[in-house]
Amino acid sequence: MTDHFAFLALGLGNGAVYAALGLALVMTYKSSGVVNFATGAVALYAAYTYAYLRQGQLLNPIPGLEPRIDLGGKLDVIPAMLVAVLIASALGVVLYLLIFRWMRTTPLLARAVAAIGVMLILQALLGLRVGTNPPTVQTIFAVDTFPIGDSVVPTDRLWLALVVVVLAIAAGLVLRFTRFGIATEAAAESEKGALLTGLSPEKIAVSNWALSSATAAVGGIVIAPIVPLNPVAYTMFIVPALAAALVGNFASIGVTVAAGILIGMLSSEATNLQYTVGWFPDAGVAEAVPLILIVGFLLLRGQPLPGRGMVARSDMGRSPRPQNIWLPLVIGGLVIALALVLTSGQLGNALATSLILGIIALSQVVITGYAGQVSLAQLMLAGVGAFSLSRLTTDLGVPFPIAPILAAAIAGVVGMIIGLPALRVRGLPLMVATLALAVFLEAFWFRNPSFNGGMQGAPVEKPSLFGIDLGIGAGEGYPRTEFGVMCLVFFLLVVAGVAWLRNSTLGASMLAVRANERSAAAAGINVGVVKLAAFAISAFIAGIGGSLIGYQQTLANASSYQVFLGIGLFAIVYISGVTSISGGILAGVMASGGLLYFVMEKYLHFGDWYALLAGVLLVVTVMANPDGLARYIHKIRIPGFGITLGAGKPVLDGVGPEGVGPEGSAQRMPSQRVSHRRPRWHRPAGCS
Repeated sequence: MTDHFAFLALGLGNGAVYAALGLALVMTYKSSGVVNFATGAVALYAAYTYAYLRQGQLLNPIPGLEPRIDLGGKLDVIPAMLVAVLIASALGVVLYLLIFRWMRTTPLLARAVAAIGVMLILQALLGLRVGTNPPTVQTIFAVDTFPIGDSVVPTDRLWLALVVVVLAIAAGLVLRFTRFGIATEAAAESEKGALLTGLSPEKIAVSNWALSSATAAVGGIVIAPIVPLNPVAYTMFIVPALAAALVGNFASIGVTVAAGILIGMLSSEATNLQYTVGWFPDAGVAEAVPLILIVGFLLLRGQPLPGRGMVARSDMGRSPRPQNIWLPLVIGGLVIALALVLTSGQLGNALATSLILGIIALSQVVITGYAGQVSLAQLMLAGVGAFSLSRLTTDLGVPFPIAPILAAAIAGVVGMIIGLPALRVRGLPLMVATLALAVFLEAFWFRNPSFNGGMQGAPVEKPSLFGIDLGIGAGEGYPRTEFGVMCLVFFLLVVAGVAWLRNSTLGASMLAVRANERSAAAAGINVGVVKLAAFAISAFIAGIGGSLIGYQQTLANASSYQVFLGIGLFAIVYISGVTSISGGILAGVMASGGLLYFVMEKYLHFGDWYALLAGVLLVVTVMANPDGLARYIHKIRIPGFGITLGAGKPVLDGVGPEGVGPEGSAQRMPSQRVSHRRPRWHRPAGCS
């Protein structure tokens, strides 16, 4: 029994960081309405800054210059911490003034996506400036232990928790009893009301961004001697921090801090049980703690339909209805087939990769662009398809093409399970839930020795059909043309299927749900069924893409399906145009490993900067161009055929296709009995 208490006490360290980041999330949200996914990245930047200051160097984030500036001497603990916290505060102010100041009136979800872009920028920037070798961070607190039964626990865990509790008490007192705190609460309630009373919401937001960034910095600095500095590990702290903030309803500082510390303690004990209890899973137990908390809390607090006055508009852009797709499909298919025949080596592999990633990107178009459900788990679902394919082909001997279809079906079932929270929540909470589910899937399945085939990965048997080898091959013939043609066939089938879905009654229902769930329900649409169908279909498509990755790599490996690779792919799809088929296809070309990446890496030597560029473009896209780059493709006309790529039906009264207005509002809602050749519109009851 004492061992359990010891592991709970060991969890105080990580719990303190989760609490500090959760506190920073609450402060940012209360002042500017931004759920800052980049909070963990800010903590990481501060931790790196502190580590180098202790070595007598200053981290220089400006590309092209020396990554570190020699200060001529090492800084002690307190001066180094103060400088790092001040730099983090300045970073928070810069982020607000450059980005979030201009997004104060945009939807909450759009601001969250912009924060994801900032997270990608900071993570990529640190990777470029400091590399993968973490600096050694000296201890901050005295090295000592205290006994709990037969175990000993370092005292620094208690000090970490105490520091965060003191921060929380100070923040609570400031917000409750000072003029600044009262002004923050007033601005959170109503910016217009705050302006009328002579307050400046902008100055309040700037101050809170500085304070929240400083709070995150403290969390990152104090944990640095315990958790080695790593760009991925620190940004992953955002998941339990979001869980803590959700429990505190993004409002209560005390509840948020208590929840963060509790998550850390329970995660530590879960790790202990993982190794001491025989029936516990071999991996993923610690990651399940914030997931269970997030999903359970959302299911208890959520509603099947948004309450009156809670329907938020979306700035995802219009979803054009594809027309005359067969001629572009045939011409495009022939051109790609010719390119597959003429190319080989790295270029041929990049072309095949673009086709595969285009399939996964189209799954994002279905779930986010059509149904309006923001999922960060699509690459994880592709991984489900790949690992399922390994079991089907190697253990059960299922032949091609049945094996990839069954693997995609398994991914579809998992997708429906992931979509269950969407029955009661939507928008940003759903994004948080899918992120937590993606983290859990990676740890529980992809990194579990019982499922992943160990260090070598899970092998995948090469495909063959009627005696024709469709494998990718090796040597001079790599990649084989037959493999590329197989990828092309799947790609064309998925494009045709997504186009059919967009023109179907189910597609119209998805867009109606995206526009306004209450109005969709009033029009007779079963919102829950439509959401689950969207998750299942998109997961099936992602599973097809994951199966093709398995065939391409001849194995299923966890490194291909990491959570932040999935977030990066989401960013590329959003940049390309998440609401259209053209955007999904373009995302395949632009994604890491695709044709554009190959050209930038081989000929422009810009591959290392690709992730940074993706983050910058994601922020710019959310701020200025919600339709994505695909809006320019939609204007391309094919002379002689009367075809405009991506063209949709004429719109009525400024309303976008299927009732989605320029701002995504449900101005008019299509009936389920609409004829798609001649759309008829009606105004549901209660829809103004």
